[in-house]
Amino acid sequence: MTGANVHDSKEIGRLLDAKVVQRIDGVEGAENLCLDAGYTGKADVVTARGYVPHIRPRNKEADEIKRNPDFKARRWVVEASHSWLNRYRKLVPRYEKTDLSYLALLELASGMIALNKVMVIYG
Repeated sequence: MTGANVHDSKEIGRLLDAKVVQRIDGVEGAENLCLDAGYTGKADVVTARGYVPHIRPRNKEADEIKRNPDFKARRWVVEASHSWLNRYRKLVPRYEKTDLSYLALLELASGMIALNKVMVIYG
């Protein structure tokens, strides 16, 4: 965890090194990693860890949407996840003083989101 005033691109290497979920055996090829314009200049860090970086500025994406109505942004899954986490009012303004307490609340919220998604799918 870093402070709110530190951009995520500064910690991209450590984030990718701390990957929790590993790939399924037998899946070949490099994994794709979609990033926004804030990660410009970090392609070498991402490539060194076995990912194919897709760094695209917002204006290029907006132009593509205008030209191709079937175009879909690749970052939607992450943005939706952040939106779901923001619904937990205890997380949005961080009141916890210790990283461990805040991490526990993040994990609890993530587990509740996953459980809700499973309940919707399997009823």
